[in-house]
Amino acid sequence: MRYITPRKAAQGLGSARAGTAHHQSITMSSYALIILTPLFLIAVGGAIGLPQDQVMAHFGRPFPGIITAMFVIVGMLHFIKGSQGGAIADYVHGKTQQLTMVAIAIFGWGVIAAAIFALAKMAFTTPAI
Repeated sequence: MRYITPRKAAQGLGSARAGTAHHQSITMSSYALIILTPLFLIAVGGAIGLPQDQVMAHFGRPFPGIITAMFVIVGMLHFIKGSQGGAIADYVHGKTQQLTMVAIAIFGWGVIAAAIFALAKMAFTTPAI
């Protein structure tokens, strides 16, 4: 027994009308993270063991700063979409579901804001010589 009409099947919309778009979004962010994770490890690996002023100078350079920002943004958006669309929607219901989704969104966007602020501060602060 099919739960979707032939029109929805042709358009790629499931019974909830959003499953395909959610799946594609999570898949694309996964592919982006496959590329960004090794680059992020290389960028962060270059700062391991350095004193604070050199770490700030390291992340103030374009490559480590941009890769770190992209990794945090894509990773947290993947976390927000994945947790809201999967675990929370399936296992938490009612007001608790709404509050949990809001809390996860606030947490994710807070991490993104803090990371961008820290990277901007490192990029625009001149190290003490």
